[in-house]
Amino acid sequence: MTDLYQSQRAMRNMRQAAMQRGVIAILDVGSSKIACLILRFDGPERLREQDGVGSMAGQSSFRVIGAATTRSRGVRFGEISVMNETERAIRTAVQAAQKMANVRVDHVIACFSGAEPRSYGLAGEWELQDSVVTEQDVARVLAACDVPDIGPGREVLHAQPVNFALDHRTGLGDPRGQIGNRLACDMHLLSVEADVIQNLLYCIKRCDLELAGIASSAYVSGVSSLVEDEQELGAACIDMGGGSTGISVFIKKHMIYADAVRMGGDHVTSDISKGLQVPLAVAERIKTKHGGVHATGMDDRDMIEIGADSGDWEKDRRTVSRTELIGIMRPRVEEILEEARARLDAAGFEHLPSQQIVLTGGASQIPGLDGLAARILGQRVRLGRPLRVQGLPQAVTGPAFASAVGLCLFAAHPQDEWWDFDIPAERYPARSLKRALKWFKDNW
Repeated sequence: MTDLYQSQRAMRNMRQAAMQRGVIAILDVGSSKIACLILRFDGPERLREQDGVGSMAGQSSFRVIGAATTRSRGVRFGEISVMNETERAIRTAVQAAQKMANVRVDHVIACFSGAEPRSYGLAGEWELQDSVVTEQDVARVLAACDVPDIGPGREVLHAQPVNFALDHRTGLGDPRGQIGNRLACDMHLLSVEADVIQNLLYCIKRCDLELAGIASSAYVSGVSSLVEDEQELGAACIDMGGGSTGISVFIKKHMIYADAVRMGGDHVTSDISKGLQVPLAVAERIKTKHGGVHATGMDDRDMIEIGADSGDWEKDRRTVSRTELIGIMRPRVEEILEEARARLDAAGFEHLPSQQIVLTGGASQIPGLDGLAARILGQRVRLGRPLRVQGLPQAVTGPAFASAVGLCLFAAHPQDEWWDFDIPAERYPARSLKRALKWFKDNW
């Protein structure tokens, strides 16, 4: 755990350095597209001079000055499978965004979806030396959380304190400066496959960029798509991407659970491709233009020209009814939603006070999905779009860019994590001299 702590601290310091320089890149590495946004941090005053408009609260410190997307290559299920293909795609997206912004960036904050995330809830408590809670006490109580055995080959991606309790008062967001005797803390820990992170790190290094932060796309999609009262009262965000579907549960403005289903919009496309025996590109076009999940009487008469280009005139001029297409798409969409429902049930989602579910991500744009989702997931389902961020081009405001926009908000106001606090010396293994010095300094 200690080496992870050090590497995350190094990334936080790099993020600080990048923000002082004023520009940082946001990279969303997905299975269907790679999106790059470039943010400029220069405070609300400069922005007001240009726009004459005050920005929304919480988004005042940055503005999007460059944006680019490219078709993702070499990524499957949200994980890198062909390194040099992905490297080329990332380079293409970053260079196009740099060209638009007319600035060069060295630091990126990245997010990715796969890697089999697992959530753990940890608890720790600490007797306070003097009655006022200090930053050091918060660090100590976080270090006192007993870390579970997350298994070999896994890394911690997020470790966020979600609740503090001081004596008998619980539900504190920030206990610093308050008076009490015993501080307790609940922490949410998200672990992922280490190889996936290592591949992403290596790929970004090969693109001559420095990684200044990394996040789970299920988390950042929730940050951008859930409105404030949903985050406060309890809601789930289902981010339906191309290769995987991310699930995150928020309450009291903190993520308390995350998971991923290894299915997404690309699986619907491949079903159409196999069912109609057409190439994937044609299947994607048919899905986007004519797709749906509810068949009506009119759809039997609504014929879709397949329009492939194999050279065989008879085969290329085939038509299928929209009902047939819906019959291919619906079972797969139902399967994805049922799998998401099973994950939410396992997490105990039904015990939350509010059971709002928000669907976002590119695959959530299938017409009629909200009606189908309401039947599978429960009545309180809505389709979510990401928040508006200053300078965001119209083309990247759709649900497909929820995680990219969420990553902008994450970059500007990162959630306090375990590694933001100085780890107390006594938690380091076998550092007896340092421990003795620490004890000496504390007590004399």
